Amino acid sequence: MAGRLDGKVAVVTGAGSGIGRAAATLFAREGAEVAALDVNAGAAAETAKQIAEAGGKALAVAADVADRAAVEGAFAEVIREHGRVDVLYNNAGVNSKGSVIDATEDDWDRSFGVNAKGTFLCSRAAAASMVATGGGSIINQGSVAALVGIANFASYCAAKGAVVALTRSMSVDLAPRGVRVNAICPGTVYTPLMEPMLTARGGGDLAAGLALTVAKYPIGRLGTPEEIAAVALFLASDDSSFLTGSVITADGGMTSQ
Repeated sequence: MAGRLDGKVAVVTGAGSGIGRAAATLFAREGAEVAALDVNAGAAAETAKQIAEAGGKALAVAADVADRAAVEGAFAEVIREHGRVDVLYNNAGVNSKGSVIDATEDDWDRSFGVNAKGTFLCSRAAAASMVATGGGSIINQGSVAALVGIANFASYCAAKGAVVALTRSMSVDLAPRGVRVNAICPGTVYTPLMEPMLTARGGGDLAAGLALTVAKYPIGRLGTPEEIAAVALFLASDDSSFLTGSVITADGGMTSQ
């Protein structure tokens, strides 16, 4: 049976762990040739190795998405190897901490540099290839933090709000040129990236922070990387061919309350 991404070239950022690794693995299983991009070269290589061992095709690419030259070099490498980019999943992200009173300027700059600027830089590089080859799909990683206020998360909320606004703007600009742009706004997904935030929420106790967080979700649990990856696959594939500018919440009912 043909995979939903057969013949596609997909770039997944932040592919070295968590949601990114789950998505890269799923995209490869559905027939894509995957470029696993991560700031951590070893983590990107491990994802590519796991995909290859499962019979898929993957290229490991190391780049900081907040660095223009690094992004341009990474996408040039992908295009040299595969000739084009059909799918981009802008998954790479960082957390932040602090309210508007006590968050640091460095934290603000890092959050916007990776979460917002990184989405812009990677999208710009991918869209140029997609337009040249007849179209494609860009999936941006938003967050419920873009939709509701979350205490002591000012920089992250602001940066993810920017990603949602950018998604809508990009969708209008690129739809006539064959490129669809959508966003996923996940609720809390248990990944290594979230452990410091959960620990802080629990006053230094990870288990306590986890319990407090789960209590916010009507579904009674946190999400898994595989569940968010499945949403990304839908948006990457032709199954979502009439969707652009959409913001899909995958949050176990958290924002419905």
